Amino acid sequence: MIEILTPTDLLRAKDSGALVADILQTLKSRSAVGTNLLEIDAWARSMIMEAGAQSCYVDYEPSFGRGPFGHYICTSVNDAVLHGLPHDYTLADGDLLSLDLAVSHGGVVADSAISFIVGDVQPPESVALIDATERALSAGIAAAGPGARIGDISHAIGSVLTAAGYSVNTEFGGHGVGSTMHQDPHVSNTGRPGRGYRLRPGLLLALEPWVMADTAKLVTDADGWTLRSVTGCRTAHSEHTIAITNDGADVLTLPRA
Repeated sequence: MIEILTPTDLLRAKDSGALVADILQTLKSRSAVGTNLLEIDAWARSMIMEAGAQSCYVDYEPSFGRGPFGHYICTSVNDAVLHGLPHDYTLADGDLLSLDLAVSHGGVVADSAISFIVGDVQPPESVALIDATERALSAGIAAAGPGARIGDISHAIGSVLTAAGYSVNTEFGGHGVGSTMHQDPHVSNTGRPGRGYRLRPGLLLALEPWVMADTAKLVTDADGWTLRSVTGCRTAHSEHTIAITNDGADVLTLPRA
């Protein structure tokens, strides 16, 4: 299903996006050496409930996961890149942590992810991975607008990732959002320009470039959810929810000043 939002729904989407951005920035500020992933999940739960919002994850049970997710945020560390199931792990200096959060507020979903390095150690490989996903995300946003096509976004994202020397996995990518978290159209992280669904004002898209340092192959963790690089290399993931408008793309999940 491809859902086109009304102007009223778009206002709600802005509220959802601001909430997701605020929660992620708060969690980033609290995530330090010695923080446990289960603490991050508990903080996310508390902030979602205090805002009167609903988690898109806790009861989520797609075909690629094992049973309901059961947690409020994805916490992916180092070689984990997507769907990281919070567990009893204490963050160490230099860990690369990706946080992915989707909530519904006022009946509209916003979805965003950030990657950052915990502590003082800044491994160059990790810095480069994060930088590539953030630049690819910016390129994808710049390519989005009325009359553009999904392939234009995918091509823009993929061009940045491949130019940075990374292979692109096409099993998971961006997607439409609206009254539910995962909708059509699928937004691959690589593609051909001028192809696919033509963008329309009122369309919400979650764009999410992610890469692994030396492979494009994933393996599913024993927990049935966490996706890791098959080689054990480090990974990064960046995501924003955008609204297509008459003037271009409005980024809904930017942190507020």
